[in-house]
Amino acid sequence: MLVDLRDSAKRRVGRVEIDASQRPPLVRVPRPDAPAAEVFLQWDQALDDAGCLRHCVACGGRLYRSRTLPQVTPIVVVLAAAGAVIAALGFAANPWVYAALVAVLVLDILVLALARARLVCYRCGSRFDRLPVARYHRRWDSRDAATETAAAHSSESASV
Repeated sequence: MLVDLRDSAKRRVGRVEIDASQRPPLVRVPRPDAPAAEVFLQWDQALDDAGCLRHCVACGGRLYRSRTLPQVTPIVVVLAAAGAVIAALGFAANPWVYAALVAVLVLDILVLALARARLVCYRCGSRFDRLPVARYHRRWDSRDAATETAAAHSSESASV
């Protein structure tokens, strides 16, 4: 799995490739501007029976499902908006315009098909890509985010 690690203040630590089957307790995250950061991972009960990630290995927080869209998405959105304006103004009678609208539609479907699911931690914001995502992970929910933020603040104040 590819992990974009963040600290408890949600600052980016770095990106690292982790083999979940090995469950390394410590990873070294190379950084171009500073020495490599060492991050301890919490694997206790982080994986379910199917090998899917259940909790964040960086902080132990809950995870939500997100989708990664290819970088071409903004271009497709602009082209689709232009196609909608052309059709609304009545210039869609030309066969070339029809072909362009169909091409934008196919490109839009490809973008949605190429979008991958990833997991993001409510508490620290670490992102987990290239891993199997269990069905029980839901999309971002403001109530879950508030609960997780409150739990993070109470655990920080208890440890001080």
